[in-house]
Amino acid sequence: MSEMDELCITECTRCPALVDSRSRIVNGTGPDDADLVFVGEGPGAQEDSQGEPFVGRSGTVLDDALRDVGIAREDVRITNCVRCRPPDNRDPTKDELESCRGYLEAELAALDPAVIVTLGKVPSEHLLGRSVAVTNEAGTLEDIRVDGTPLRVLICLHPAATLYDRSQSTTFEETIVQAADLAGVADGESGQTRLDGF
Repeated sequence: MSEMDELCITECTRCPALVDSRSRIVNGTGPDDADLVFVGEGPGAQEDSQGEPFVGRSGTVLDDALRDVGIAREDVRITNCVRCRPPDNRDPTKDELESCRGYLEAELAALDPAVIVTLGKVPSEHLLGRSVAVTNEAGTLEDIRVDGTPLRVLICLHPAATLYDRSQSTTFEETIVQAADLAGVADGESGQTRLDGF
């Protein structure tokens, strides 16, 4: 069993509203040694149904942007701030974010990735601990510490922003290119060598 498997949450009743609205807990997916990690807000209907983050329309936008820079979805880690679908796809509350924060921080500290990409306002503000104007700050890189581990966070638009406003596509795609460059995984040059001997 891998460290990520051990960090998967199978039972949690901390947030009554989320327990009532979810059909399952949606844990992060991707390799244990991912250099590039994407953090979203929380599962939507498709994610709740399939048990995997970013599998709906937003996931397709993300997959396409990754493919355009030579990265397969299987080579990155994708996770969320909260692991249960909020009712009516509302934003998670502050209490819900804090209840799930320990799970996210344990995952990020264990991964120790080259860069964390926050997809949208909620994960950006949650990890950076400040107000974030995502449209203006997309592409901004900041340093944080999680459980004593220094990590780099790259602010990015949510993929859904490109569905509602096509003019946002260029900013989103440029940030994905920047993320791939920072992680050293662009054009298939994956930095994931730590498990090669197994």
